[in-house]
Amino acid sequence: MQNKQKGGISVDAANIFPVIKKWLYSEKDIFLREIVSNATDAITKLKRLQSLGEAPTGELPFSIHVRLNKAASTLTVEDNGIGMTEEELKRYICSIALSGAVDFINKYEGEGSKGGIIGHFGLGFYSAFMVSEQVEIHTRSYTGAPAVHWTCTADGDYEIEPSERKAVGTEIIMHIEQGESEYLDAQQIRTILQKYCAFMPVPIYFDDGSDKKEDEDESPVNDTEPLWQKAPAECTEEDYKVFYNKVFSDFREPLFSIHINADYPLNFKGILYFPRISNQYESLEGQVKLYYNQVFVADNIKEVIPEYLLMLKGVLDCPELPLNVSRSYLQTNSYVSKVSAHIIKKVADKLVSLSKNERERYEKVWNDIKTFVEYAAMRDTKFRDRIKDHFLLKLTTGEHKTIDEYLEAAQSTHENTIYYTTDKALQAQYVALFEKKGIAVAELDSILDTQFAASEEGHRQGVKFLRVDADLGALEASKDDTENQALRNLFCTVSGNDKLTVKQSTLENSNVPAILSVSEESRRMEDMMKMYRMAQSDDEDFAFPLDMALVLNTEAPLIKKLIRMQESSSEKATALATQIYRLALLSHRRLSADELKTFLEDSYGLLLDLGES
Repeated sequence: MQNKQKGGISVDAANIFPVIKKWLYSEKDIFLREIVSNATDAITKLKRLQSLGEAPTGELPFSIHVRLNKAASTLTVEDNGIGMTEEELKRYICSIALSGAVDFINKYEGEGSKGGIIGHFGLGFYSAFMVSEQVEIHTRSYTGAPAVHWTCTADGDYEIEPSERKAVGTEIIMHIEQGESEYLDAQQIRTILQKYCAFMPVPIYFDDGSDKKEDEDESPVNDTEPLWQKAPAECTEEDYKVFYNKVFSDFREPLFSIHINADYPLNFKGILYFPRISNQYESLEGQVKLYYNQVFVADNIKEVIPEYLLMLKGVLDCPELPLNVSRSYLQTNSYVSKVSAHIIKKVADKLVSLSKNERERYEKVWNDIKTFVEYAAMRDTKFRDRIKDHFLLKLTTGEHKTIDEYLEAAQSTHENTIYYTTDKALQAQYVALFEKKGIAVAELDSILDTQFAASEEGHRQGVKFLRVDADLGALEASKDDTENQALRNLFCTVSGNDKLTVKQSTLENSNVPAILSVSEESRRMEDMMKMYRMAQSDDEDFAFPLDMALVLNTEAPLIKKLIRMQESSSEKATALATQIYRLALLSHRRLSADELKTFLEDSYGLLLDLGES
């Protein structure tokens, strides 16, 4: 065996360029972001050298110019940044994946610092070949070294010669290849700049090649000082609204905003918004834009924003995120987890602050945010623990109470029990009976609401959520000790259920003759089976056996009349009992088509008999 040998892997440009053109980035549009980002870095480097006294201060303000020449099929990006010497050009441009940014950071910023510099892989420049058949560089270094002209074709062959460029900085001319003509469209370029470069820290000007009037002011396409870079104390509510409208083209006002300005060791900034929702499904359509040193990276990267908060809208600028080469997705690590945890904490803190300090506002937005809050609380115990004292219950009276406030008020009548309705209109009779008794009723009118209630029962020892038709014990003034067996048998007969539980008691301050109740556990089981379609078997008559009871109010005039009628006319008693049962059924649930048809026919018959009598 020979002695150990060492060497370096070589790369054949003719083979690697096709790979770069096709696979380096997920979208071709990104090439312009990368070239403009390099221009931004060039200016950032020169600023740093000027601050250190190692470079002279220029007369012109720093800027980046993007110029489109459709006739020549070129797209040019020019900056007045640090520029390059011939040696630097050969080192960083002619060598793939050798980053001048990394070398600069190590020399002037110290290891581990970025100083606002965006690039560090040494590959971004080559994205130009994704759309170009040839790329030119004219560059002049701040050092006063001669300007250099570099030309390279898509197969990797390049030439270097002197350039006539006078100004310090770099000009990159991309000759767009024939099959990529969309990148010679002014609107397309403007759209790309607005997406990826809208908040880069250096003014970017776009010349679309059209004739402009001499007195027409040229304004940058980007905002170099986005709102998230400011301190929260410097921002007004109007600032947040304007920024939201601008970024998301949504002219509905957001419900509220959360300004994040995390310092060491996390070091990231951003603004999150709870959007105003038009319907319950729209809550799934949030958008959090991720930036890296003010450069747009992606929408809704799941590693940063937990999926139960993806309905949020906003921006996050995380200059220390561990991105992959194309900056299109994250490489998960502990830093990402800490950023995500901090965001969750900030959202919870904002909700707590609103509840404590702006209760009226909190109540107004609760219906819009409760879906988010309930879902998040069920998915994340830590989030739930932070805001557990600030869940609101909307009552049928229009008031709002926290769960603890509701339970405190209920101590004298129904300790540790929260009564609720899932359909205020359908269950109106039940609600009215509870309200007449002085018992507040909460509205839980969505599937998520009831799932949240069940979840809270698991967290709050001894607390029970009961629908208004589940337990009528709180409404009963007293029970009738002398049960009328004949009355029971009559209602078993008219209901068609000989096993129907019939209770005889007194409903306080009510003339309602009869009312149905179904145990909470039985109904929840039925709802769960419906949800998972377990009830849809081959047997169409299959249904979960509900634990149902009919409560007869023996003090109601109709029940007293029915008892007397039993003694004189069993036929009329049966007709009256049938109608009472169906009215109880109607106040409990929607009747089937056959049930409604029969009910109406019998009602018309009763009215006719009443008219003839």
